[in-house]
Amino acid sequence: AWGLRPCGNQGPSPAQAWSPRPGGNQPPSGQDLGRGRPESVGGRGPWGGRGWGPAPAPAPAPAPAPVTSTTTTPPTPLRSTQPPPSDLSVVKDMQSLRLSEQLAAPSVSRTKESNLLPVKRPDRGGTLAIQHPKLLVNHFPVQFNAKTVITHYDVDIKFEDPPKKGRSSKIHKSHLRMIKDKLFSDDPSQFPLLSTAYDGEKNIFSAVELPTGTFKVEFAMAEDMNSCSYSVTIKEVNKLHFGKLKDYLSGDVLSIPRDILQGMDLVMKENPSRCRIPVGRSFYPKTFNRRDNLDGGITASKGFQQSLKPTSQGLAMCLDYSVLAFHKRLPVLDFIKEYGELKEVNDVNKYKERVTETLKGLKVTVTHRVTKQKYTVAGLTAPTRDLSFEVEDPEGKAPPKKIKLVDYFKEKYGKEIMHKGIPCLDLGKNNRPNYVPMEFCVLAEGQRYNKEHLSRNGSILLKNMSLVPPKDRMSTIYEMVRANDGPCGGDVAENFGIQVMKDMTKVEGRVIGPPLLKLGNMEEVRLNNEKRQWNLVKSAVAEGKPLERWALIDFSSRDRFQLDGLNFVEKLRNRCGKLGIRMAQPLVCHPTDMRPFSKINELRRLLQSVIAEAERVNRGRLQMIICVMTRVDPGYKYLKWLSETEIGIVTQCCLCKHANEGKDQYLANLSLKINAKLGGSNAELSKPLPRFEGEAHVMFVGADVNHPAARNTTCPSIAAVVATVNWPAANRYAARVCPQYHRKEKILNFGTMVLELIQTYELMNKVKPQRIVVFRDGVSEGQFEMVLNEELLDLKKAIYAEDYRPTITLVVAQKRHQTRLFPETKDDGGSNGNVQPGTVVDIVITHPFEFDFYLCSHYGSLGTSKPTHYYVLWDEHRFTSDQLQRLIYELCFTFARCTKPVSLVPPVYYADLVAYRGRMFQEVLMELSPDSAASPSSSASTSLSSISSFDDSRFYKLHPELENIMFFV
Repeated sequence: AWGLRPCGNQGPSPAQAWSPRPGGNQPPSGQDLGRGRPESVGGRGPWGGRGWGPAPAPAPAPAPAPVTSTTTTPPTPLRSTQPPPSDLSVVKDMQSLRLSEQLAAPSVSRTKESNLLPVKRPDRGGTLAIQHPKLLVNHFPVQFNAKTVITHYDVDIKFEDPPKKGRSSKIHKSHLRMIKDKLFSDDPSQFPLLSTAYDGEKNIFSAVELPTGTFKVEFAMAEDMNSCSYSVTIKEVNKLHFGKLKDYLSGDVLSIPRDILQGMDLVMKENPSRCRIPVGRSFYPKTFNRRDNLDGGITASKGFQQSLKPTSQGLAMCLDYSVLAFHKRLPVLDFIKEYGELKEVNDVNKYKERVTETLKGLKVTVTHRVTKQKYTVAGLTAPTRDLSFEVEDPEGKAPPKKIKLVDYFKEKYGKEIMHKGIPCLDLGKNNRPNYVPMEFCVLAEGQRYNKEHLSRNGSILLKNMSLVPPKDRMSTIYEMVRANDGPCGGDVAENFGIQVMKDMTKVEGRVIGPPLLKLGNMEEVRLNNEKRQWNLVKSAVAEGKPLERWALIDFSSRDRFQLDGLNFVEKLRNRCGKLGIRMAQPLVCHPTDMRPFSKINELRRLLQSVIAEAERVNRGRLQMIICVMTRVDPGYKYLKWLSETEIGIVTQCCLCKHANEGKDQYLANLSLKINAKLGGSNAELSKPLPRFEGEAHVMFVGADVNHPAARNTTCPSIAAVVATVNWPAANRYAARVCPQYHRKEKILNFGTMVLELIQTYELMNKVKPQRIVVFRDGVSEGQFEMVLNEELLDLKKAIYAEDYRPTITLVVAQKRHQTRLFPETKDDGGSNGNVQPGTVVDIVITHPFEFDFYLCSHYGSLGTSKPTHYYVLWDEHRFTSDQLQRLIYELCFTFARCTKPVSLVPPVYYADLVAYRGRMFQEVLMELSPDSAASPSSSASTSLSSISSFDDSRFYKLHPELENIMFFV
């Protein structure tokens, strides 16, 4: 705030009947996926992985496949019935490929024959269960006519004449749709609007033949504006036969027809995109409910997101509820008063800088004339009464005359400006000013508001709206599916011969039993409670690491609410002791305030002085520095970067208010993090992991990429790879972090990073792992080919170069999907209405023939539980469904920071934490010059352009003392 508030018709679908277990996931015609399973070894393609056991001697290598340019007719990818080549041939083939990308260089061309495909399902789904709940899933079966043929057109819209000097030749996306609609409305017999779907830019899919060629469209954005001439060129791209999709769903074709799915998906989104506000892949209503007010001119909007998915029951539409914060559609003056809590309109002058910051970049419409055009606020002007400009004679006979803005609006539009003492909005672009008084401007609808900027109260309200209980969420989803402005409303889908069933899919799930855990003193714990949670009140951690040399920095010593240091230390030492973590008295207790967090050099000197003081007391190196802070501070990233890249001592932060309260649960959680950072083990599985009961060492790898914010166009993406370094406990991890090219999902140095972690494993265990299971996070189905044919290839290349051939399984873990599981009755779920922890679904809603499943491993205490979607791309360990599902579920109990199973397999969870830590490092780099990154004595700021030319990879390099411990938990 700036004012009062301190600134700071068909039969029932097969899915509507219960699917019995034996026939749950039928294999493709002519194949028996449960007998012999040759296709489930490795993946489908030229490798076909080895069997279980020691590596065979390499056979003579056939000639590697030639690298050719892409042809116009893509060949069919190789099926798994082809005999696999030897390992040596793989090495030779890999050596012929250049995997490392060069900036701005084209990627290497490869033939489709060399592409790998995801592994097929090894069986008909799992069978192990302690319960078989009946579930409803937000997948709505889609029926279509396999004989239907639709046409894909390319549409190109341009100005008929070149724009005047200084004006952009680019047409705004919102204008493109209006121009296209004008063409269609002018000649509806040739361009039937309800038989087409448009993506708003270049693609039209049509159920009828459209005329092709170039068409002229006259269109005016406003009644008082001259019409502009546009040329609309329509070209046929392709005929899309729905029969190909049917062949894929039945397993007769292995390659997914993405162009057909893209067209059908666009058809299903056409009606909501016309009736609602599209934001990304979601759709929100154009009117807002007063009850959803988040205060300050901001409101919440309840919408939905949808997608089409090929599943075992056929094509299905998945639709889920979502909530976003939006700017209200308000007159600008009302918005300013509400957002800034201003008493009077004239207060705008007092807070002009903040008003400018708030309004800049927002889109507005104007009311002094009739127009559909939206304008972007470029800034604020001087007071309206002081503005004047020159008006040219339209006939060019008289020289330009100067006129005041107030007089111009009265003469031109007959509008009397009421608020002459406040600024106008500058709605100009390309250095062409366009001044409009605020009283004639209205915020345009559909403008998303960054939830990070919400007030505390607004954040709580938005969070509560998103955490909808299962029953309410299911009811809302049904309403949206059946709404006139939803995907099934209108006549568009029906005109394409597509029909969506209005009932959710019914499926039988399975609940996997929890594992037996091992805690301190070899105590075994059975988790029979609903939450699958274990209690540490009378138990110890599996292995406690002593904390003998540590320091305490109290950043609250000059704050009104100071830390009770003696009491906090005593309580923490006692709690650690009860958990089996021996904790000595701190060598140093250093009082200070929060100011060093705002100055990186001052914080560096503080840390160095504390370390030096500790060394004078005890010659040994500090194991940890515990930092007590009065508040969450942006300088936290400085502390983590300094300690983890420069100094090499792990830090543990906590808030003063929690430290003074000293609640047992808080201190226990703090102790768990301390022990994990020291290299201890909090909980272990009592029995060996499924499929890995033998003596061979196994390493679990997690990989993720963190991308910069959507509006950021230059900052690097951050890749993180973590891996276990102990066996059989498999609960301690080492990490590597590396900057990547901007918004590139491919991990460029994946093989090198994993090889480093393998070498670390060997250093700590005196043996390399013979089995490797890789969990990859953050990739969509469209990126599976990249992960299989580039990242996996990179990993194989790196390890084969070392004459090292472990067996590898590659699994993608997806959280960004819309699938939700709902118990049909109370008896099918938990007391909170959610599915139980350990619920797995691997029939009906999963892929027709590839190896994937949904697993809800955690207890959902708030809102509706969201399962993780696991998708197996490559498997040399020949996992059965039961084995892999149990392995992942049991790993979820080994997460170091809590005493319950987590929602995501820990290797991926940790990789996400490390990638986020790398993002913190990048934010520090943004605030330092290139020279300061190389020489820490400087604290100057820098521009993005200077950073882009700086080799900053060493800025993310972890200190040798920390790169093999869990500093990130």
